[in-house]
Amino acid sequence: MKILLIYPYWLEARVHTEDVVNAPIGVYYIGAVLKENHYDVEILNWHDMNGMARKIREVLQEKKPDIIGFSILQANRFGGVEIARIAKELNPDVKIVFGGVSATFLWKHFLAHFPEVDFVVLGEGEYTFLNLVQCLEKGKNERLKDIDGLAFRENGKPVKTRDVELVSNLDELPNPAKYFTYQHLSLTRGCPGKCTFCGSPMFWGPKVRSHSADYFVAQLETLYNKGITFFYVSDDTFTLNKKRVIRICEKILEKGLKINWAAISRVNYVNEEVLSWMRRAGCIQISFGVESGSEKIRRVLNKKITTGQIKSAFAAAMKYGILARAYFIYGCPGENKKTIQETIDLIREIKPLVINFFVLSLFPGTALYQEFQKKSRIPDDIWLKPIEDIKYFETDPKLSEEMVFSFGQKIKTAYYESLPSFVDAIELVDEKEFHALHADFCARLGMTFDHGDYAQNEAVPDKQRLAEDLYKKALGYFPDSTAYLGLGMIQQKKRLYAESIEVLSKGVSDFPESEKLSLCLAVSYMNLGDFDKALSLLLKFQDSKQAVHFAAICHKAMGDLENESAFLEKLQSMP
Repeated sequence: MKILLIYPYWLEARVHTEDVVNAPIGVYYIGAVLKENHYDVEILNWHDMNGMARKIREVLQEKKPDIIGFSILQANRFGGVEIARIAKELNPDVKIVFGGVSATFLWKHFLAHFPEVDFVVLGEGEYTFLNLVQCLEKGKNERLKDIDGLAFRENGKPVKTRDVELVSNLDELPNPAKYFTYQHLSLTRGCPGKCTFCGSPMFWGPKVRSHSADYFVAQLETLYNKGITFFYVSDDTFTLNKKRVIRICEKILEKGLKINWAAISRVNYVNEEVLSWMRRAGCIQISFGVESGSEKIRRVLNKKITTGQIKSAFAAAMKYGILARAYFIYGCPGENKKTIQETIDLIREIKPLVINFFVLSLFPGTALYQEFQKKSRIPDDIWLKPIEDIKYFETDPKLSEEMVFSFGQKIKTAYYESLPSFVDAIELVDEKEFHALHADFCARLGMTFDHGDYAQNEAVPDKQRLAEDLYKKALGYFPDSTAYLGLGMIQQKKRLYAESIEVLSKGVSDFPESEKLSLCLAVSYMNLGDFDKALSLLLKFQDSKQAVHFAAICHKAMGDLENESAFLEKLQSMP
């Protein structure tokens, strides 16, 4: 029996894709449980397959699945339906199973309106999916009612079984890294918060469950040994148990895992001790849901964090060189000019270096959506429309699209205008053990203004000056190849070739195997007409197309046409 697990494409293109291009970790747990039970299962990440029906058809024809499970979020539900339709056209007998957050809350909707969907796995799906596969394999459809956490059609009508019993000991689940390669991990399931805009409380229930530190690090180590060095830890509140997190960090260091990773938490579950350990163990970013600078708005959203906790968390993260990313939501119930100004004031106090802004939206499985349905009596059929969400302002006569748009513009403008002052105000703890990490932090931040997202953002002023200052600050802490390279390239842009040679020569001395530093230094020498020194650097990297190209230019400039021809010939033969 061939089983595919597919993460479908979304309705709308994404501005920030780094967190969502990877399939949710739950897909890999389901795959691991199936593998442990000797099933032929494959995971396909099709987040980028929108508009590629022919390719989808070809792959499905080649793999000939008997069962396809889809990881359904609100944003990719139509992608799942479209792929399921193609699968059913190719093989009407293939069984289509939806699972995930949106499938759980809209199970009746999917079964009532989409004949392509045969089954819906509700909530935590590892053993429900396994039991369903075993039932279908044996042809015992009369036993479907005995499978907990399942929805299907009976006499043409959607029905569901009783809720599945949650896995009490998460370490009993097989390690997905044994079978698959991925970047998203989770230590826990659930969240202590009960925010009205979030579906986590209803999906996972009131209790937070956790893997042990040993299980989590074993998963990291297995993936690291497969060549993965950057991870997203996608828990709602990774630092809920600080002692466990510190033990994880100790184990990462003990095992010598040279990794970087990003995490998510709440401002009321961090302190300097846990953040310092996280930084030592490779954490470079932590995301906090701040939502609003208005305490009134945060109460409406049931956020249950204080302004003091927000300030403390951001200050502590910055102190240890962890990029604290803030999530802010606007267009909330009771939003007005005063609450927007309170948000701007808080942003200026906590000085976040990255913010993701969102308009408040309603999603199935959230308290806000339940309240909306109760007031409006609008059924789940609204999701037959090709929309990803319902904007809250569309349901509130006191707010308009124009008003909410202006709120967003005001916050974003104030933030981007203030960003240079936030960078200038960076103060890192002056402890020697963190100096190399501080250099890395400053260099990476400099790159965002030099070549990254901020470099393309016209609303951010003074970008080149910020990048240059950050590279210099990095090198003031510790030798860093990114900082050497960035500073050398800025000096090249200014045509300060002697200065760039001085910086890049130090970089090459500290990092002699760095091709980028050597090639950049060679370019500076070439601009000063010192082609012999440029060649001495380039010839160390004759497997590099760029180095060979530059070498040909050097020989031409020196009048050595024979060697120029040889290098051009070599360049043409390179793949």
